[in-house]
Amino acid sequence: MEKTLVATGKTIELAIASALTQLGLDRDSVSVQVLAQAKSGFLGFGAQPAKVQVTYEAPDPAPQAPKSALSSASRSKPKAAAPVQKPQVPQQEVPKQEVKKPEAPKPQKAEAPKPPKASKVEAPQAPKEPKVEAPKAPREFVPAAPGSVEEKIEVFLKGLLEHMGSAAVPHAWKDGEDSYRVELTGEDLGYLIGRRGDTLDALQHLCNYSVNRSVDGHIRISVDAEDYRQKREESLRRYARKKAQQVLKAHRRTTLEPMNAYERHLVHATLQDMDRITTHSVGTEPNRRVVIEYVR
Repeated sequence: MEKTLVATGKTIELAIASALTQLGLDRDSVSVQVLAQAKSGFLGFGAQPAKVQVTYEAPDPAPQAPKSALSSASRSKPKAAAPVQKPQVPQQEVPKQEVKKPEAPKPQKAEAPKPPKASKVEAPQAPKEPKVEAPKAPREFVPAAPGSVEEKIEVFLKGLLEHMGSAAVPHAWKDGEDSYRVELTGEDLGYLIGRRGDTLDALQHLCNYSVNRSVDGHIRISVDAEDYRQKREESLRRYARKKAQQVLKAHRRTTLEPMNAYERHLVHATLQDMDRITTHSVGTEPNRRVVIEYVR
């Protein structure tokens, strides 16, 4: 019996992979029909996922065996009545009267009264004060010098954010010889980060492209908001180790979700010293992925 399942994903391959994961089948066991292509939108806005319909063969339900009916003979036979027992009349025994000789009373010794024990009075314990974590002090940013690279970065991002309807404020500073960091501050920064940092990556890419056209040499600019980059790095390291443990247990390779070049480098570096594990990348941008493979 044929059944169908509709699944969505960022790309058609991801939508098919999502359907195969739900069904527990491989690619050769199903047929795929593309219902809608993925739309990337502009800067993460208006994006639509790809939609596919997967047709697969499901086993027919097994017929249920009919319940066995009781034979008419067993129903017609009455149950044998239990024999009626005659009640037995208990015989009453006449108690024998015993004559006890009176005993002489024993003289009792007079005991001195014991002094009452002094009750221990426990001092009341002072209630424990709850631990209150000191709030993090707000980060202080130094104003960019006129005509500096930091000022060019802040001016470009400020204009771009205003076109997006955001009141966030960019703060840039030099982080290395040819690298700069930018922190976006303000309220409602979630939509500037986007799904898995897609919008933040787009802002970073545009900023690198624009500012590098007006400076000598080549610089690298990292744009962050609410420490998303650091949290994402920690999450990726945990994710990579978890997938590697699954590969070690099943002795089979696995392919991770699409990542950018920096995130793929982070996964390779996290697993490079792990025994019986090797990693490599496959595919083309922006759907290039990391493959974790078991080494026999």
